[in-house]
Amino acid sequence: MDKVVDKDRPVYVISVAAELVEMHPQTLRLYERKGLIKPKRSSGKTRLYSERDIEKLREIRRLTQELGVNLAGVEEIMRLRAELEALQARFEAEVARLKAEIGHRFQELERPALPAPGETEKPSPKDRPVYVISVAAELVEMHPQTLRLYERKGLIKPKRSSGKTRLYSERDIEKLREIRRLTQELGVNLAGVEEIMRLRAELEALQARFEAEVARLKLLLLEEGRGLLQEGNMGA
Repeated sequence: MDKVVDKDRPVYVISVAAELVEMHPQTLRLYERKGLIKPKRSSGKTRLYSERDIEKLREIRRLTQELGVNLAGVEEIMRLRAELEALQARFEAEVARLKAEIGHRFQELERPALPAPGETEKPSPKDRPVYVISVAAELVEMHPQTLRLYERKGLIKPKRSSGKTRLYSERDIEKLREIRRLTQELGVNLAGVEEIMRLRAELEALQARFEAEVARLKLLLLEEGRGLLQEGNMGA
């Protein structure tokens, strides 16, 4: 039977780690100073890198060398990925805990989450398309052509009126301001911005899924409690 590989076990000295990821050891030290990588230390203070560290370094190399993302952008991307992984772990742990509380009746209690007849999720006011491109460009202090470029890159997706006029929502304005911060203040290129926006969308979607699933399971747990209470009253 194959042994499970411990990806967090610190095994590689800096010279071997640098060779594995095709970087100079000084580059690895720079990434450590920037907080992008945190190798363990031996009792003699020697840096020791794990398989997970190697994976992170390869991803940093891809972002910097293949996509041209600067270190500020890489830092943001790695932070978002860590948040995503932490939220996923929290989600799975909380769902497992709630299912265990419900116990053996989980399958019996579980129902498909269908909306009531005529009930639909109300759109957020932030998603209401109201700003034409000239107003949106003024609000975010950009040229309209820049907004068109970001649309072509898929970073923003304004709605269209019946006459095909672009209409931007308050959420679009927030996204554009964040893109401006990333590009102008942090110097992140569009490839890096695209990765950051994608990760943020994933994080928001997972957060919404987490909240909905936990709420659903808590409702099932409440139903289980009511069922047990009724059984107790009947037996009294």
